[in-house]
Amino acid sequence: MSIHREGFATIFLVLFVSTLLYLGITWLFPENKILQNIVLATCLVVFVIVVQFFRNPTRLIEQNPNHILAPADGKIVAIEEVFEEEFLQKNCRQISIFMSPFNVHINRNPVSGEVSYFQYHPGKYLVAWHPKSSTENERTTIAIRTPEGKEVLLRQIAGALARRIVWYVQKGQQVTQGEEFGFIKFGSRVDIFIPLEAKIQVKIGDKSVGGKTIIATW
Repeated sequence: MSIHREGFATIFLVLFVSTLLYLGITWLFPENKILQNIVLATCLVVFVIVVQFFRNPTRLIEQNPNHILAPADGKIVAIEEVFEEEFLQKNCRQISIFMSPFNVHINRNPVSGEVSYFQYHPGKYLVAWHPKSSTENERTTIAIRTPEGKEVLLRQIAGALARRIVWYVQKGQQVTQGEEFGFIKFGSRVDIFIPLEAKIQVKIGDKSVGGKTIIATW
């Protein structure tokens, strides 16, 4: 277990502000031990929550070209046939994974291949489960073409709390199944669009583990 690099600045800021707040309270109210203890306990709780959010657990990824792995930790909230109009331009199976603030927020490549499409879209910050969040919220769209020519499309979607989407890929880049392709801060959603012929291995309500859970097979 380690801390993800995206968390260093945030953790330092929380620690710095908490320290200033506690020192300020002890200076303003030197005799009020109850208030000092409440502030200290609150600061510690906030610090622990932020640290656990940026945790980066060690995972052994078993790569398999016949598997489509979950791109994120979270809960499967939707499985439906939709028309993907941004890039694929065809009917696909959409699987949506909702990430709460308590999930690991690292996003991983579900398959190996070449990034055939990438686009960042600025937008709103509707709650992640809102029906229009996938088309109106801040988001990225990433498509990966496997060596066999099959394409999987991913969409990182910001939520009401998630105000920063981070990605590490660009069009034309070769990516490996299970490796990180991005990070979303403080609660959000990842949609994955897969060909209709792929066999779904999860159901609504299941908990997914990024890079470990097999969500579909070829």
